[in-house]
Amino acid sequence: MNWKTLYTSKRLGAEKRYETEKNDLIRNAYLRDYDRLIFSSPFRRMQNKTQVFPVPGPIFVHNRLTHSLEVASVGRSLGKAVGVKISQKYPEENPDFHEFYRHDLPTVVATACLAHDIGNPPFGHSGESAIRNYFDNLSGDTKDTLEGELSDNQLNDFRKFEGNANAFRILTNDQNGHQLTYTAIASIVKYPTDSSNGFDKGTGLIGTKKSGFFDSEIETYRKVADELQIKVIDEERNTYARHPFVFLMEAADDICYRIIDLEDAHRLRILTVQQVIDLLLPFWEEDEKTYNYLKNDKLHRIGDNNEKLSFLRAMLINLLSQKCTEAFMQHETQILAGQLNKSLIDILDAHTLKCLKKVDEISVKDIYNHKSVIEIEIAGYNVIGALLDEFLTAVLHPTRPKSGKLLQLIPKQANIKQGELYNNIQIVVDFVAGMSDLYAVDLYRRITGITIH
Repeated sequence: MNWKTLYTSKRLGAEKRYETEKNDLIRNAYLRDYDRLIFSSPFRRMQNKTQVFPVPGPIFVHNRLTHSLEVASVGRSLGKAVGVKISQKYPEENPDFHEFYRHDLPTVVATACLAHDIGNPPFGHSGESAIRNYFDNLSGDTKDTLEGELSDNQLNDFRKFEGNANAFRILTNDQNGHQLTYTAIASIVKYPTDSSNGFDKGTGLIGTKKSGFFDSEIETYRKVADELQIKVIDEERNTYARHPFVFLMEAADDICYRIIDLEDAHRLRILTVQQVIDLLLPFWEEDEKTYNYLKNDKLHRIGDNNEKLSFLRAMLINLLSQKCTEAFMQHETQILAGQLNKSLIDILDAHTLKCLKKVDEISVKDIYNHKSVIEIEIAGYNVIGALLDEFLTAVLHPTRPKSGKLLQLIPKQANIKQGELYNNIQIVVDFVAGMSDLYAVDLYRRITGITIH
């Protein structure tokens, strides 16, 4: 891959406007991408989707929306730092090249960060598992119908449902009207392969750990990859190398969720302030001057515990961002060759990795397995499973009286068509996955007559 071909302001589905928009000096295509996402309905709905802890509540914790905005802020900084370094390394390139990497790459990465969770279902990390679990455990005539009429890859889109692939579907579906640039779209695809060839860690490829597009969007991704000259790893298996900008989006997310989840846990009194400080301070142990300044001076002068953690969070985000920028440039050759098969955060120095491992261990033990998190995940299984069952039954048996009523609840623009089973099931999954937590619970209560407390 080549830095010169990895970006374009050409829009998917609006290629004819390319020359006109290219000359807009006030608000270029990449800024328009960012704005389109900010004002889009799927993005707004993340305001009421669980990140880790249940929302809403009397204490502020992050939801998918606030998390995505913070990731976008870090992503913009990473894009700026890397873009300047790329521009400096290749002074012989033309002015458009330097304009993009110095000024537009930060916006592209921030846009990808805004969109990175846009395909995730309600109820936090269990939402994807709930959808997979439902389709994995079908039985009887329903199971026979799906296995008889869908291809293996189409069936795997549901049995191995993946929020990243769903995000790609949302952003490239003409009905949503996003029409983003090829560059922005490619920058969100962490796992550029289909459902049948993803979820395979045995390949050693970072791009096949999960999947990045459904069967219905294979040709769309191929079109984007061709335009940007993304490396093809295995055409028959629909497997590609990552677009280099994906590593920056992923790094921003990796940095944010580790630190922010600790802050939320402190606010909810799951972790004490000292526990969090003891996890964060060691990141500076090899920088004696900064470590002593923080431990013996600065933190003592901040009276409010929340402010102490906010200060440490800002310092650590800056430190990890610098380290990820250096790692990206050090591995530039591997990245462009499609041969870097670890995230940036996983190739940092040994001391930083040791500190991150401690954070991860505490997060799994005390945060992700906390009672409140488990409760929302169980609720997600029940609610999502019940909604899928109701609407899938309606799709499979549209002449039943109840089916007609249920199908009226699905937005008309979804366009359910008789005889197109794969399309119709996708519409059902689109509908359920796109719900906010509150709407899913409310609809569940209304169509089943059950009250949830």
